[in-house]
Amino acid sequence: MELDDLKSAWQILDRRLEQQSALNLHLFREGKLDKTRSSLRPLVSGQVLQILFGAALAIFAVTFWTQHRDAPHLLIAGLLMHAYAIMTIVFAGVTLGRMGRIDYAAPVLSIQKQLARLRRLYIINGMCVGLPWWVLWVPFLQMLFMGGFGADLYANLGAWYWANVAAGLVGLLGTWWLHRWSRDPRRARIAQAIDASVTGSSLRNAQRQLDEIARFEQP
Repeated sequence: MELDDLKSAWQILDRRLEQQSALNLHLFREGKLDKTRSSLRPLVSGQVLQILFGAALAIFAVTFWTQHRDAPHLLIAGLLMHAYAIMTIVFAGVTLGRMGRIDYAAPVLSIQKQLARLRRLYIINGMCVGLPWWVLWVPFLQMLFMGGFGADLYANLGAWYWANVAAGLVGLLGTWWLHRWSRDPRRARIAQAIDASVTGSSLRNAQRQLDEIARFEQP
Protein backbone atom coordinates (compact mmCIF):
# COMPACT_ATOMS: atom_id res chain seq x y z
CA MET A 1 0.00 0.00 0.00
CA GLU A 2 1.36 3.38 -1.01
CA LEU A 3 1.73 6.28 1.40
CA ASP A 4 -1.12 8.27 -0.19
CA ASP A 5 -3.44 5.26 0.08
CA LEU A 6 -2.48 4.83 3.73
CA LYS A 7 -3.16 8.50 4.48
CA SER A 8 -6.53 8.28 2.74
CA ALA A 9 -7.45 5.16 4.72
CA TRP A 10 -6.49 6.88 8.00
CA GLN A 11 -8.56 9.95 7.09
CA ILE A 12 -11.58 7.77 6.31
CA LEU A 13 -11.14 5.91 9.61
CA ASP A 14 -10.74 9.20 11.48
CA ARG A 15 -13.96 10.60 9.97
CA ARG A 16 -15.83 7.44 10.86
CA LEU A 17 -14.57 7.60 14.42
CA GLU A 18 -15.66 11.24 14.64
CA GLN A 19 -19.08 10.35 13.26
CA GLN A 20 -19.39 7.47 15.72
CA SER A 21 -18.34 9.74 18.59
CA ALA A 22 -20.85 12.39 17.53
CA LEU A 23 -23.57 9.74 17.29
CA ASN A 24 -22.73 8.38 20.74
CA LEU A 25 -22.81 11.91 22.18
CA HIS A 26 -26.15 12.60 20.49
CA LEU A 27 -27.69 9.37 21.82
CA PHE A 28 -26.31 10.01 25.30
CA ARG A 29 -27.55 13.60 25.27
CA GLU A 30 -31.04 12.65 24.07
CA GLY A 31 -31.31 9.91 26.68
CA LYS A 32 -30.30 12.25 29.49
CA LEU A 33 -32.62 15.01 28.25
CA ASP A 34 -35.50 12.51 28.22
CA LYS A 35 -34.66 11.71 31.84
CA THR A 36 -34.51 15.45 32.58
CA ARG A 37 -38.04 15.90 31.22
CA SER A 38 -39.22 12.86 33.18
CA SER A 39 -37.66 14.25 36.35
CA LEU A 40 -39.71 17.44 36.01
CA ARG A 41 -43.06 15.67 35.51
CA PRO A 42 -43.77 15.33 39.26
CA LEU A 43 -43.11 19.07 39.51
CA VAL A 44 -45.70 19.69 36.80
CA SER A 45 -48.21 17.51 38.64
CA GLY A 46 -47.49 19.39 41.87
CA GLN A 47 -48.16 22.75 40.25
CA VAL A 48 -51.40 21.49 38.72
CA LEU A 49 -52.51 20.31 42.16
CA GLN A 50 -51.52 23.71 43.55
CA ILE A 51 -53.76 25.40 40.98
CA LEU A 52 -56.66 23.08 41.84
CA PHE A 53 -56.14 23.73 45.55
CA GLY A 54 -56.02 27.47 44.94
CA ALA A 55 -59.17 27.38 42.82
CA ALA A 56 -61.09 25.39 45.44
CA LEU A 57 -59.89 27.71 48.21
CA ALA A 58 -60.81 30.79 46.16
CA ILE A 59 -64.36 29.51 45.64
CA PHE A 60 -64.69 28.71 49.33
CA ALA A 61 -63.28 32.10 50.36
CA VAL A 62 -65.50 34.08 47.98
CA THR A 63 -68.57 32.21 49.16
CA PHE A 64 -67.56 32.86 52.76
CA TRP A 65 -66.77 36.57 52.70
CA THR A 66 -69.73 37.49 50.50
CA GLN A 67 -72.00 35.92 53.13
CA HIS A 68 -70.35 37.71 56.07
CA ARG A 69 -69.89 41.29 54.91
CA ASP A 70 -71.58 42.53 58.06
CA ALA A 71 -68.92 40.98 60.34
CA PRO A 72 -65.54 42.72 59.81
CA HIS A 73 -63.43 39.93 61.31
CA LEU A 74 -65.11 37.29 59.16
CA LEU A 75 -64.91 39.50 56.08
CA ILE A 76 -61.18 40.05 56.65
CA ALA A 77 -60.58 36.33 57.15
CA GLY A 78 -62.36 35.52 53.91
CA LEU A 79 -60.58 38.24 51.95
CA LEU A 80 -57.18 37.14 53.26
CA MET A 81 -57.78 33.56 52.16
CA HIS A 82 -59.16 34.75 48.83
CA ALA A 83 -56.03 36.80 48.15
CA TYR A 84 -53.84 33.89 49.21
CA ALA A 85 -55.73 31.54 46.88
CA ILE A 86 -55.19 33.87 43.92
CA MET A 87 -51.48 34.15 44.76
CA THR A 88 -51.27 30.35 44.90
CA ILE A 89 -52.80 30.01 41.44
CA VAL A 90 -50.62 32.75 39.94
CA PHE A 91 -47.36 31.30 41.25
CA ALA A 92 -48.24 27.82 40.03
CA GLY A 93 -49.18 29.17 36.61
CA VAL A 94 -45.96 31.17 36.29
CA THR A 95 -43.92 28.13 37.36
CA LEU A 96 -45.65 25.92 34.78
CA GLY A 97 -45.03 28.58 32.14
CA ARG A 98 -41.34 28.71 33.01
CA MET A 99 -41.10 24.92 32.74
CA GLY A 100 -42.87 24.96 29.39
CA ARG A 101 -40.37 27.47 27.98
CA ILE A 102 -37.29 25.34 28.67
CA ASP A 103 -35.53 24.82 25.32
CA TYR A 104 -34.11 21.30 25.39
CA ALA A 105 -32.54 21.81 21.96
CA ALA A 106 -30.28 24.55 23.34
CA PRO A 107 -26.69 23.96 24.51
CA VAL A 108 -26.37 22.29 27.89
CA LEU A 109 -25.09 25.46 29.55
CA SER A 110 -28.18 27.34 28.37
CA ILE A 111 -30.48 24.59 29.67
CA GLN A 112 -28.66 24.67 33.01
CA LYS A 113 -29.24 28.43 33.24
CA GLN A 114 -32.93 27.97 32.41
CA LEU A 115 -33.19 25.26 35.06
CA ALA A 116 -31.45 27.54 37.58
CA ARG A 117 -34.03 30.27 36.90
CA LEU A 118 -36.81 27.70 37.30
CA ARG A 119 -35.25 26.57 40.58
CA ARG A 120 -35.17 30.14 41.94
CA LEU A 121 -38.79 30.67 40.91
CA TYR A 122 -39.82 27.37 42.50
CA ILE A 123 -38.13 28.33 45.78
CA ILE A 124 -39.90 31.72 45.77
CA ASN A 125 -43.14 29.91 44.94
CA GLY A 126 -42.69 27.53 47.85
CA MET A 127 -41.82 30.30 50.29
CA CYS A 128 -44.72 32.55 49.28
CA VAL A 129 -47.22 29.70 49.30
CA GLY A 130 -45.90 27.79 52.30
CA LEU A 131 -44.66 30.34 54.82
CA PRO A 132 -47.93 32.31 55.19
CA TRP A 133 -49.50 29.20 56.76
CA TRP A 134 -47.65 30.07 59.96
CA VAL A 135 -50.49 32.60 60.35
CA LEU A 136 -53.15 31.79 57.76
CA TRP A 137 -54.16 28.50 59.35
CA VAL A 138 -55.99 30.56 61.99
CA PRO A 139 -58.37 32.46 59.64
CA PHE A 140 -58.68 29.27 57.57
CA LEU A 141 -59.83 27.39 60.67
CA GLN A 142 -62.18 30.30 61.40
CA MET A 143 -63.75 29.84 57.97
CA LEU A 144 -64.07 26.08 58.41
CA PHE A 145 -65.74 26.29 61.82
CA MET A 146 -68.00 29.16 60.84
CA GLY A 147 -68.96 27.65 57.52
CA GLY A 148 -69.39 24.10 58.79
CA PHE A 149 -70.70 24.52 62.33
CA GLY A 150 -71.65 28.18 62.64
CA ALA A 151 -69.03 28.57 65.39
CA ASP A 152 -67.24 31.93 65.50
CA LEU A 153 -63.76 31.23 66.88
CA TYR A 154 -62.86 34.90 67.09
CA ALA A 155 -65.99 35.80 69.06
CA ASN A 156 -65.79 32.81 71.40
CA LEU A 157 -62.04 32.27 71.70
CA GLY A 158 -60.59 35.71 71.07
CA ALA A 159 -57.55 35.24 73.32
CA TRP A 160 -56.75 31.86 71.74
CA TYR A 161 -57.20 33.38 68.27
CA TRP A 162 -54.74 36.22 68.81
CA ALA A 163 -52.28 34.04 70.71
CA ASN A 164 -52.00 31.72 67.73
CA VAL A 165 -51.69 34.61 65.30
CA ALA A 166 -48.86 36.01 67.45
CA ALA A 167 -47.19 32.57 67.64
CA GLY A 168 -47.45 32.29 63.87
CA LEU A 169 -45.80 35.67 63.38
CA VAL A 170 -42.97 34.61 65.69
CA GLY A 171 -42.54 31.40 63.69
CA LEU A 172 -42.55 33.36 60.43
CA LEU A 173 -39.90 35.76 61.70
CA GLY A 174 -37.87 32.83 63.05
CA THR A 175 -37.94 31.13 59.66
CA TRP A 176 -36.82 34.36 57.97
CA TRP A 177 -33.99 34.75 60.50
CA LEU A 178 -32.85 31.15 59.96
CA HIS A 179 -32.73 31.72 56.21
CA ARG A 180 -30.68 34.90 56.60
CA TRP A 181 -28.40 33.25 59.19
CA SER A 182 -27.70 30.32 56.86
CA ARG A 183 -26.59 32.67 54.04
CA ASP A 184 -23.32 33.39 55.83
CA PRO A 185 -20.43 31.89 53.76
CA ARG A 186 -19.21 30.13 56.89
CA ARG A 187 -22.47 28.14 56.95
CA ALA A 188 -22.48 27.05 53.31
CA ARG A 189 -23.37 23.43 54.17
CA ILE A 190 -26.39 24.51 56.18
CA ALA A 191 -27.53 26.79 53.34
CA GLN A 192 -27.11 23.95 50.84
CA ALA A 193 -29.12 21.60 53.07
CA ILE A 194 -31.93 24.15 53.41
CA ASP A 195 -31.95 24.83 49.67
CA ALA A 196 -32.01 21.10 48.91
CA SER A 197 -34.99 20.58 51.21
CA VAL A 198 -36.87 23.46 49.57
CA THR A 199 -35.96 22.58 45.98
CA GLY A 200 -37.23 19.02 46.03
CA SER A 201 -36.04 15.87 44.27
CA SER A 202 -37.47 16.67 40.82
CA LEU A 203 -35.22 19.66 40.17
CA ARG A 204 -32.21 17.97 41.77
CA ASN A 205 -32.61 14.93 39.52
CA ALA A 206 -33.01 17.13 36.44
CA GLN A 207 -29.86 19.07 37.35
CA ARG A 208 -27.99 15.80 37.83
CA GLN A 209 -28.87 14.66 34.30
CA LEU A 210 -27.61 17.94 32.82
CA ASP A 211 -24.40 17.75 34.84
CA GLU A 212 -23.74 14.29 33.41
CA ILE A 213 -24.21 15.59 29.86
CA ALA A 214 -21.83 18.48 30.57
CA ARG A 215 -19.16 16.08 31.89
CA PHE A 216 -19.61 13.75 28.91
CA GLU A 217 -19.23 16.64 26.46
CA GLN A 218 -15.95 17.77 27.99
CA PRO A 219 -12.94 16.91 25.79
